[in-house]
Amino acid sequence: MADPVYALVDCNSFYASCERVFRPDLLRTPIVVLSNNDGCVIARSADAKPFVKMGALFHEIRGDLKRHGIVAFSSNYALY
Repeated sequence: MADPVYALVDCNSFYASCERVFRPDLLRTPIVVLSNNDGCVIARSADAKPFVKMGALFHEIRGDLKRHGIVAFSSNYALY
């Protein structure tokens, strides 16, 4: 029997990309995904990255998101 093969796959902006699959109307809208209890940013679409730092606290950047037209999603681990 052959030895098992393991792989680690890391996708850029994966959670944000998953959200867009089910919301194609947001294809050209910058989005961020928030951690459990909406504490901080855990994923950013490429077009949101210039405006939002990874790990930024949601309550501190809420106004910035609105100003830049960035949509925030609560994390949905069942989807990812």
